[in-house]
Amino acid sequence: MTKIGLRNAWFLVHKWIGLSLAVLIIPLCVTGAALVWDEALDHVLNPQRYAVGAGPSLAPDTLAAAAQRAAGTARLATLKLPAEPGAPAIASTGPAPSKTQGPAPRTNVYLDPATGKVLDVANSRSGAVMVMHQIHGTMLIPVWGRPLVGWLGVAMLFSCFTGLWLWWPTVGSWVRGLRWRRHRNLDTNLHHLFGFWIALPLFVLSLTGAWISFPAFFGPLVGENGRAMGFSAERAAMNRAQPLAVVHTPLKSAIDGALALTPGQVTQIGWPTDYKAVWQVAVKPAKGKPATVAVDDTTGRAALAPDVNRGQAGVARLMRQIHDGTGMGIVWQVIIFVGGLLPAILAITGAIMWWRARGWKGELAARKQRKLLTD
Repeated sequence: MTKIGLRNAWFLVHKWIGLSLAVLIIPLCVTGAALVWDEALDHVLNPQRYAVGAGPSLAPDTLAAAAQRAAGTARLATLKLPAEPGAPAIASTGPAPSKTQGPAPRTNVYLDPATGKVLDVANSRSGAVMVMHQIHGTMLIPVWGRPLVGWLGVAMLFSCFTGLWLWWPTVGSWVRGLRWRRHRNLDTNLHHLFGFWIALPLFVLSLTGAWISFPAFFGPLVGENGRAMGFSAERAAMNRAQPLAVVHTPLKSAIDGALALTPGQVTQIGWPTDYKAVWQVAVKPAKGKPATVAVDDTTGRAALAPDVNRGQAGVARLMRQIHDGTGMGIVWQVIIFVGGLLPAILAITGAIMWWRARGWKGELAARKQRKLLTD
């Protein structure tokens, strides 16, 4: 194939990926941009959850008792304590029955840590932020939504590659491609300029998104297939696990046992379940890395839990961090945010370019037809 023929082929691939998938790519990218700062967005949309008072935090068992009263008959599964001043304590119940894909719905109880006052009670799958998570993760499509999002990521990988190929100047240095005015139309210039600057970040976000959607494919490529149950199966089992109706080790005793083994600040507590009958107590020590202490509910014996960041889930966890920006710093988070907005602009400008091309190509074909009729 000649160079011109190859360029035309890549142009067709790039054009039809954008035109055929724009209606899916735009909401996928815009929700991804918004979710970079999902906690800040939740502050704006649900300020009542963060109306906490000043003062030291109550004991975890006191907060748990207040949350249990608000949750009614549903049993508590976790209690997340505030990591910084001004944040609420959040208790979550066990999973409710659900036929939809993704994490099972739970009841979240938001508490003022200083007083134990209930600030809000909400379903974990309700609200604007959660709807955006569902759109970005599954496009609100049961069963097939996650694979669809993964294949959109693969398509966007090809779009980044073909777009960069088409952006590259056919003559002269590549620096010529950086000039603003490559065409007389504003939309075309925007498409060329924005497309170049976002190509690499968008390629990374598309790759990590596909990785998250297809862990069974990508995991073995980096040796992440050694767990007996497999990463997805274990997560599914934990997602379905119900807190035990009766515990043998009280919450306060479990916390005391955990702190005796690893002194520090308790940040989160997980109740014993029918999947694992142990208390999971996350502790942030004064020095060193945070640790999780597993307290056997039957015996009350405390032991350090295995490091969840070690082994098979390491690369998968890194892919998710890169994709959503967690712990990656403000610079990368801004890049992700822009990387979510610009594809929407590229889709719109690309559609305008295609529509305009249809017009002049139609006029050209009409002139040729008239010429044939007059000759």
